[in-house]
Amino acid sequence: MTSERHPTDQPATPAGVHLRDGENGPAAVSTFFDEVGGTPFFERLVHDFYVGVATDPVLKPMYPEEDLGPAEHRLVMFLEQFWGGPGTYSEQRGHPRLRQRHQPFKVNPDARDRWLGHMKVAVGAANLPPLQQGILWDYLERAAFAMVNSFED
Repeated sequence: MTSERHPTDQPATPAGVHLRDGENGPAAVSTFFDEVGGTPFFERLVHDFYVGVATDPVLKPMYPEEDLGPAEHRLVMFLEQFWGGPGTYSEQRGHPRLRQRHQPFKVNPDARDRWLGHMKVAVGAANLPPLQQGILWDYLERAAFAMVNSFED
């Protein structure tokens, strides 16, 4: 028995892969970025996340600027672009290279779990529908595990 696709079926597209109008242009089709409310959603999510980071004794020292504003702005741009919004992150900073950018910092399981804890609070405050919350959390959790580069305390 063969599986046939109906001509109107949309192919499954992995999260973060979007048809764009130009190299860093806007997405050409509706995306997760659109579904969750665009830039205002990501600004709130990231702000709520950094409220926790600002008081975290393990994570806060990893940020070179005393003011977390620049880091907050970079994460908003990254998440917007990843989820199909504007390509501003790549225009301003080049390829994300997440593991390379995090290499100077000791990201051990404790740091990962603290990062995820603050992000879980922010995602919970966002009040997303269960499907979007699950999609977002799945990515954030996988990304956090991928950033671990040390198992030392």
